[in-house]
Formats: sequence, structure tokens, C-alpha cells
Amino acid sequence: MQKIIIEKPYRFVPPHRGTWWPSLIQRFDLYGKYLKVYEGVDSYEVRNGDRLKQSLDEKHGILLAPNHTRMSDPLVMGFLAREVDCNLYSMASWHLFNQGWFKAWAIRVMGGFSVYREGIDRKSISTAIDAMVEAERPLVLFPEGSTTRTNDYLHPLLDGVAFIARSAAKRREKQGLGKTVIHPIGIKYVFHGDIDAVVRPVLHELELRLGWRTAEELSLHERIERISEALFCLEEIRYAGQACPEQDLGHRTSNLIDKILHPLEEEWLRVQSSGSVLPRIKALRSRMLPDMIEGKLSEEERSRRWMQLEDIYVAQQISCYLPNYLRDFPSVDRLLETIERFEEDLKDLTTIDSSLHVIIDVDEPIYINDMRRPREDADPLMVELHQRLQAKLTELSRESRLYESPQNSLEPSPAPS
Repeated sequence: MQKIIIEKPYRFVPPHRGTWWPSLIQRFDLYGKYLKVYEGVDSYEVRNGDRLKQSLDEKHGILLAPNHTRMSDPLVMGFLAREVDCNLYSMASWHLFNQGWFKAWAIRVMGGFSVYREGIDRKSISTAIDAMVEAERPLVLFPEGSTTRTNDYLHPLLDGVAFIARSAAKRREKQGLGKTVIHPIGIKYVFHGDIDAVVRPVLHELELRLGWRTAEELSLHERIERISEALFCLEEIRYAGQACPEQDLGHRTSNLIDKILHPLEEEWLRVQSSGSVLPRIKALRSRMLPDMIEGKLSEEERSRRWMQLEDIYVAQQISCYLPNYLRDFPSVDRLLETIERFEEDLKDLTTIDSSLHVIIDVDEPIYINDMRRPREDADPLMVELHQRLQAKLTELSRESRLYESPQNSLEPSPAPS
């Protein structure tokens, strides 16, 4: 499990509001150098940056809402800021500020501020709203809430985005400050290296970990599907007692997530939930963590809760594996994403030295006109944001090239619709 849970009292980290450091970092492209060395992003392009530039010129309160497929996304947004000549504020999970003093300093001086995802962080929400009202810089929020590694597919969005945008719009209108907008931002990574040369050594290692003889005679696609089924069956056996390969993969996924979460929800929430995984996980963590943080538990109980938190993490990771994601459109980029997720889940890190080109595509603004959330179940603002972002990702998915095996070329498939 990656270290996303911090077992100590939360302290809000405010953003650095000066411009000297951000300007220096932009001038010398320091985030670009970091991305090349540590994330494999070696080139970029910004599309439709003039849309954001117009909102800046008109002094709108601006929220930027990108998809969140990789850990590199927040730094990638620096390319957009550089292109339109502005600085950004960005809400970042508190655990990122606990990965060394330099990383914490760098996030903060670039305008990042902390949010505690395991509870209601009123200070962070207030800071986000203030940033939009003041409109000195655009505010970046990732509405999916965590990285997904499914670049062509948008996961359910967290509705805190709408609350922050509406709250800012209400204050701006009251103060006569003008319009408030959300710009959906599509981020797309395109691999331009030799996919076979890069991922075959990783597949070799994964097959050995499973106790298999390496299957070099199979196509890359076949090897990935075999490993995917094996890893999923292992989790089914671990949590449900047996694998269910005869069932539809979508049902298997939702059933396995419920097998993991339902006992925990019964214990901690006295109710079994359904629906989006992230809100369910947040509800569980918010009940489990306070006593751990305050040191009120015996070592035995503390260890038990850590094991439960690991199970919750597994459920979150499973939710990011989409049935037929690779089979429906076997692109080079989806192959790479899938193998990177295998590595991440088995070893908590990735070793692939990717050669990635990133596209940052700015959509037209969504104007925030309704100051109150409607009473119906579906928030129309979040529905529109989801539709706009998914349409952008579908459009950008056509940038990916289909994988063609050096042994057996795959028949061309249409781009996903």
C-alpha cells in the first residue's frame, strides 16, 4: 500500500502567495526537467490555451478541473500556466506534504495547499473559495479525487467541486466582481517509444512473481490479459474464497469491491453502502483514523486497523481496473497504463522509463449561474462537467496509436466512441 495515510494530527498547509519563486521555476522550466527525469514526460503541447487566457483577461473567478490519470498531472498543469503567463493555486492531498521537506516546500511555493481527505477540511475549502473570489490566480482541483491510470475514461467526480464553485460565485456576485467559471481540462499522455522493448522486461518479472514460465511466444496483449486475470482471481480467492471466471467481469469487479467493503461498513458505519467507491472509502477512513492519530489504541487494535486500511486501499485500486478497457481499444497507451498499474499494485512503484508526450487541452468555460445546488439527485453542474471532460478524453483518445505486435499484427479497431 502506498503511503497515503498519515498517522499523525493534521495541520493545514497554506499556499505561498508570492510570485518570485513560481516565476523563477517557470522561467527555467524546472517542473519540465523534473517531469522528464522522474515521470518520463519529455514533451508537451497546450491546445486552446486562448480560452483560459480570455477568462483571465476578463478577470473571472476561475476553477480548472482536469482529469487525473497520473501523479505527474499537477506539475503538467505548470505547462499550461507557463503558456498563458499566470500562476496557479492547487489543492493537494496532505500526504504529499509528508514525503520530505523539499517536496513539501516545492508544492507550497508553486501555490499548493493541503486538504485532509479523511474528513471535512473547512480551512482548505475556505482557502479554495477565497482563491476563486480574489481571482488572482486560477484554482486547480482534480474532481476525480485520486489518480486512475485510465487516461481515456473518466471516473465518478466528487461533488465538492460544485460546492466550491457555487460558493465563490455567490460571493463574487454579492461583491460585484463578475463571473465565475469552470474550465474542464483534458490531459492526455501519448507514448512515443518502443512499447515492446519497454514493457517486455516488466512482464517477464511479473510472470516470474506469479511462478510462471515466461511466455515470450505470446503477444503482448495476450500476456497482459493472462496476468490481469491471474491477479484478479487471486484477489477473489483472498476476499471471497473462490474465483468466479464464468461471471461477467463488471459484476465480478463490483461484487469483489462489496466483499471487501461491506464487512467494514457494517462494523464502522452500521450500514452497507453501494455506488461510487471513493465516498465509501472516505466515510470508512474518517471513522477509523481519529483514535489511531490520537494514539488511543492498543498495538493489537492499531495493527488490526492498518490491515483494514490495506483492504480499503485494495478496493480502491480494483475500482480503477475497467472491464474490457484494453480489449475495447488495444492502444499502445492503454497497454502501458495497464502494465504500470500491475507494477504499482504489486510493488507500490513503477520502473518503466516512459517516453511520454502530454497534451493539455482547455475546454470552453462553464459559467456558474445557479447559486444553490438543486434538490434532485444529480447535480446538473457536475453532470455537465463530467460530460464535457469525458467528451474531451474521448476526442483525445484518438491521439493513441493501436498496438501492432511484431509477431502478429492486430486488426485495426475503431477509436472508442
